[in-house]
Amino acid sequence: MSIHSVRRECANLAWDNSIPPALHVKSGDEITFDCADASNGQLTADSTLATLEKLTLAGFNPVNGPVFVDGAQPGDTLQVDVLRIENPEWGWTGLFPGFGLLADEFPEPALKIWKLEQEGFAWFDEKKGIKVPLRPFAGEMGVAQKKKGAFSVVPPYHTGGNIDTKHITVGSTLFLPVEVEGALFSIGDGHAAQGDGEVCGSAIETPMKVTVRLSVRKDKPYTKTPHFSTATADTPSGEYYCTTGIDSDVREAMRSAVRNMIAFLVAEYGLDRVGAYILCSVAGDLRMHEVVDMPNYVIGMMMPKSVLGPSNEA
Repeated sequence: MSIHSVRRECANLAWDNSIPPALHVKSGDEITFDCADASNGQLTADSTLATLEKLTLAGFNPVNGPVFVDGAQPGDTLQVDVLRIENPEWGWTGLFPGFGLLADEFPEPALKIWKLEQEGFAWFDEKKGIKVPLRPFAGEMGVAQKKKGAFSVVPPYHTGGNIDTKHITVGSTLFLPVEVEGALFSIGDGHAAQGDGEVCGSAIETPMKVTVRLSVRKDKPYTKTPHFSTATADTPSGEYYCTTGIDSDVREAMRSAVRNMIAFLVAEYGLDRVGAYILCSVAGDLRMHEVVDMPNYVIGMMMPKSVLGPSNEA
């Protein structure tokens, strides 16, 4: 087993099997990637709301790589063990007009700069006692598709990509279907914390150094989409406050669940709607509760009570 590194400069803004590998490794090797944040360095700890007006969104979500893994052939599975993650003491969450589950209700841009505490949390509002536990992970992890051409880094694909799955953190293992020789693995989009759904469009975005072990598996031919195994229980222990949305249209059910949580946080915790929307995105879990009793779906927005301080009525 060898240890390698991929510099921050070895980044791309597309999934494309014609991009030359930044590195060749053997199955079982460890690689440390130095990844920029989702803004590709355009936002910093000193950024303000005015900074958003100058952003080039086309430069968002760079992925580091690709890494060619010897022995990986189409039909194989690439096993990605997440070993270590380091992130700086800051991160950001933004609202971008036209983006997010409630984009029509939040037309104005917003930016929150977070201080990431060494104790493993970030204060959302220290006076109100609201804090967000940190559970860092890389939002982008994937391999190249067999189709020729450049594919956007914004959506997820059956080969991975922007899967934004908060459970794939240190100790977890991701399995990806290999479609091209060498797999051509890339990674990026560091998140310090995120709720399921990432409803406002961004998490606590941050640069990060992430170390993974890449191994070729010949015994998992059924892997046609990303699979993952978590290091801890999928549902963390602790109580939640949950609001629901019920509708025959699953998107409208999701929107309703988030909207109802925003209303709860405004009423019970004195937050403004923008702040409540951001808190839903970085700490709340949007989950499908009921999908078989047609014609309606039941979607829940679950907020861990451990995040929240005392309510106005407490």
